[in-house]
Formats: sequence, structure tokens, C-alpha cells
Amino acid sequence: MSLCIFHHPLYSALVLPARHRFPLAKYQALFEQLGNLGYPLAEAAPASRAQIERVHDAAYVEAALAGTLDAGAIRQLGFPWSPVLIERTLRSVGATLAASRHALVQGCGLQISGGYHHAHRDFGSGFCLFNDLVIAAQTCLDEGRCEQVLIVDLDVHQGDGSAALCQGRRDIITLSLHGEHNFPRHKPASHMDFPLPSGMEDDAYLTTLAEALNLALRLYTPDLILYQAGVDVHHADELGYLSLSNEGVRQRDAMVFDCAQRHGLPIAAVPGGGYRRDWQQLIPLHMSLFEEAHRRYG
Repeated sequence: MSLCIFHHPLYSALVLPARHRFPLAKYQALFEQLGNLGYPLAEAAPASRAQIERVHDAAYVEAALAGTLDAGAIRQLGFPWSPVLIERTLRSVGATLAASRHALVQGCGLQISGGYHHAHRDFGSGFCLFNDLVIAAQTCLDEGRCEQVLIVDLDVHQGDGSAALCQGRRDIITLSLHGEHNFPRHKPASHMDFPLPSGMEDDAYLTTLAEALNLALRLYTPDLILYQAGVDVHHADELGYLSLSNEGVRQRDAMVFDCAQRHGLPIAAVPGGGYRRDWQQLIPLHMSLFEEAHRRYG
């Protein structure tokens, strides 16, 4: 087995308005730190329009790519439209797909961006234009690489787009642990939802996660796990209402990788959300994902 981490320079190249909430610079910082530590890094091909339209409405995809989304759609997305936004998004979706394909052969793949779980079939939301997790799952299914994918979403915000896109399906299963009172206001039903009370700390969270993973693997038989590892569960996150410590975030990541290994399941992982004005504080939290993967698959 060998680990590979996918990245593209455009991840941090998007120009955002002053004081925008999204900590875009973290991706380049992660790339540099991983490179300095000798981690295996690679670029992936962009996702194709055909792959995206297997999941998203064709008219929405056309408007997004052409820059003709209306003002309300742009406001809901949370990013200004630009050609760089499109290229960055296609590269990031492609990287999640590449990480998934790599995992199916080598056991584990990661990428430095990704986790666009608020993107719905015909609209974007919460900084998410196209849903890379569902697109990667759908493409791997279409290619005959797997038969059932489990999306394990541990971002503090429920993956409402993933839930809505996969409702009623048996080939893509959605599992979400999220803050009960956090964004999004309307939370479509995942296959398995675990809404968590504000202020939940390490022990209660990790106990719940262990129960959730055990239940998922009793009810379903996935042959690929896609892991959304948002660090906005941390107690200092400015948009999260949970209270995990640094060590709690690391133990969470370790638990998911250990579960995958115990059940012999390939796993692809993306770092997901994390929100602080002092974005440098996010780097060690995100690094736990790559360090725990490297410890097991490097």
C-alpha cells in the first residue's frame, strides 16, 4: 500500500473580498508543510463536465461554468464567480476523484481541499459549487470500481447537499455527525444522522462516533469510504458549536482510519471545514488527518 495526497496551486489562488470568512490561504500552507515533511504529493486532472452532470442538473452546471448564475445563487454560494473559481473547483473535484481511485487500489488517498457537501443538485451553498464527494462516489460506481460507497461526514455542519443527492439510494450511503443547532437550517435526512448538542466534548463525541461507525457497518456493506474530516468541530472554531480539543480531533481521525483498516475498506479523505480569522491555527488540526493516514498507509 502507498499513500498519495492530491493538490493544485489554484486551491489558494482565488481572490475573495476583504474580510471574507473562508480561510483560503490554509491550502497553500498545508501543501508547503506536507512537502517539507516529504509526504507524497501529486496533481490530478480536473473533473469533466460529464462526471459533474451525473450528479448535478445540466442547466445548473451550464450556468455555473458560463458565469450566468443569478445574484441570489451567487449570494447563496458565498463566493464571487470567476474563471479561477471554476478551474479551482474542477481541479478540486478531480482531486477527490483521484484520491478515491487511488484508495481503491492502494488503500488510502487524500487531497488537500474538497468536502463540498453543501452543493445540491441545482444550486450551490455554503462555499460549495459542485459536490465532490458524491461526484467521486458516482464516478467510481460508474467505472465499476466499487458497488457501495459510505460517505462519513464529520464536519460540524450537516452535509445537506450530500444527504439530498443520495436520498433513497442504496449505492451511496450518507452518515453525518453534526451540530444540531448549526448551519444549515434545513437538514435533509441522511441515511444516518447524529445531531449533536452544542458544547459536546471529546469523550461523548468519540463514543457517539464509535457507535455510528459500528452501526453503519452492520447495516451496510460498503467497499469504499469517503471521509469528510472538517476541523470545525474544534472548541475554538468561530462557526462551530462543538468543543473538541486538538487531541479529540486527532483521535477522531485515527478512529475513522482504524475502522477502515479493521474492516479492510479503502478510504479517501478530504479536510473539509475550519473557520478562524487566525487561519494558521487550523493547520495543526488539519495536519492530524494527513499524519494519521501516513502512520497507517505511508
